[in-house]
Amino acid sequence: MGRFARSREDGHEQRATTLELFYDLVFVFAITQVSHLLLDNLTFQGMGQAAIVLFVVWWAWNYTTWVTNELDPDSPAVRLLLIGVMLASLFMAVAIPEAFGERGLLFAASYVAIQVGRHTFLAFVAGDPGSLERARAARILVWFVVAGAFWLAGGLADGSERTALWLAGIAIEVAGPFTVYWLPGRPRLPHSTWNVETTHFAERFQLFMIIALGETIVITGATAAGLEIDTPRVAAFAFAFLATAAMWWLYFTYVARIAERRLAQAPVDERTRLARDGYTYLHVVMVAGIIVAAVGDELVIAHPLDVLPGREVAVVVAGPALYLLAHVLFRLRMARSLSWKRLGGALACVALAPLGLVAPALVLSALVVGVLVAVIALEELAAARRRARGEPSPLDRLEARAQPAEAENVIPSV
Repeated sequence: MGRFARSREDGHEQRATTLELFYDLVFVFAITQVSHLLLDNLTFQGMGQAAIVLFVVWWAWNYTTWVTNELDPDSPAVRLLLIGVMLASLFMAVAIPEAFGERGLLFAASYVAIQVGRHTFLAFVAGDPGSLERARAARILVWFVVAGAFWLAGGLADGSERTALWLAGIAIEVAGPFTVYWLPGRPRLPHSTWNVETTHFAERFQLFMIIALGETIVITGATAAGLEIDTPRVAAFAFAFLATAAMWWLYFTYVARIAERRLAQAPVDERTRLARDGYTYLHVVMVAGIIVAAVGDELVIAHPLDVLPGREVAVVVAGPALYLLAHVLFRLRMARSLSWKRLGGALACVALAPLGLVAPALVLSALVVGVLVAVIALEELAAARRRARGEPSPLDRLEARAQPAEAENVIPSV
């Protein structure tokens, strides 16, 4: 890396800094804004708009994480960069409720300023002239400028034209990493061009999962605080909390640690692809599941004894189902194996939907929590049986291979 690079001392693990945690505070607010956007418009159109807004929030945070994985946040220049990105992100978050209304241009312009500004710094300030760092950042910048034209045009347009232009911008930005930011007439960059420091990288995505889970606590707590507290509502609030705790358990007990270790042990080229697919693309599906689950929790707390309309029932079951399905896809990409228990849990959540059309919301919520707890119990039972047979856990097997694998896969600074 060129100027302002993180230290890459052998055996020294990078950790998230206080500046990065401070930066994340904006995204606590942004995720809450996305939840409210969905809650206010539980239609197919509303879900599509919430998905577009979530993509923007995620893409802005995700690219900053890739950049700070290599840049030193203790450098004054990098600190100023992150504070500037943080301010633009705050403007973007403020515009979310009216992103498809009067504040569309503010939303789009803030996002383009984040993406273009960050990579302009990376290419022409952090990257040395003629260096690989400048070349790769400049390529990404070109993609952001092209996509930015669609985002800004969408901000100036209205209605379906805005949506179409923003979807075109999303298509361009999603295609960028898959093509390794190919440009006509230029040689392709290898995936090893990016130096992923796995401890810091995985920790940052784990922290975003905490942000999303924390948002469910905020939204359910705020909902309960503004309503009359009675026995059904207390029960609904308790089930909402238990669902959040179960989602935390499902991710942090096994998934987070095993995925981090697999990322660390992967060969250089594969490591970047795993980071791209497993973290950049699939973690946002988990976050989407958490957000939808939070909206479902709010609906149940507000109407615990009512039979919910079909679209609200769909939200209550879809959030946990999507979250579990994302775990299945994540394991399939990282470990090339299926998690049948979590896949079964996702299908079980969907299967509860017909019951939700005739049973009170509180009953539906309790059953959804029961599915999540059952998945956890089955996995813990399988782990206990494995220990009783004297077999190592998947994490133990990875740890046993860690030292030789890490020695073999040392990534030189590029």
